[in-house]
Amino acid sequence: MSGLIGENEFKAITGGWDYAALPKNVRVGADCFLERRDSFKRFRSTREPGLTLGDRVKVYTWTEFNIEPSGAVEVGDDCTLVGAVFMCAESIRIGKRVVVSYNVTIADSDFHPHDPEQRKLDAIANAPEGDRSQRPPVIAKPVVIEDDAWIGIGAIILKGVRIGRGARVGAGAVVTKDVPAGATFAGNPARRVDAENKTP
Repeated sequence: MSGLIGENEFKAITGGWDYAALPKNVRVGADCFLERRDSFKRFRSTREPGLTLGDRVKVYTWTEFNIEPSGAVEVGDDCTLVGAVFMCAESIRIGKRVVVSYNVTIADSDFHPHDPEQRKLDAIANAPEGDRSQRPPVIAKPVVIEDDAWIGIGAIILKGVRIGRGARVGAGAVVTKDVPAGATFAGNPARRVDAENKTP
């Protein structure tokens, strides 16, 4: 070790830290690899469990579990999270053997009202001297990603979306509606592209 960072700091960014230091409502399966302790710094869930990682899940640098007190995230066995950002107010569920690439955002809520007047009230309640208990309600709809799906770099999966088993989402896609099993979606807004390339 060079004298630039200490041993504990080095372990905190290379997966060598003590996973038992995670909150009690985080469940970590067998043989998981959690590269960076800071991936969990915005985990605030009070649910039991608030986060479940199945067996052999790999959570690499830049993955962020931004989970609200009312939220819960479940990640199935053998998933790879290269740098996903989870923004969860209620429920995000990922099946088995799913690959989620770098800078993918998965959000089950917009985290603010759409009505302009309600949005102003939300900004006031969230201000440094505001009262967060006065925030207007926000809408959350569960996100589900089924087994063997693949989510490309920089994709955004929005509230209420279900991505079917074995589906593919292209890099940079913005997914606002369900993706059928086995389909490939790309673009903004995302649309099916695999059917376009098939000959009759």
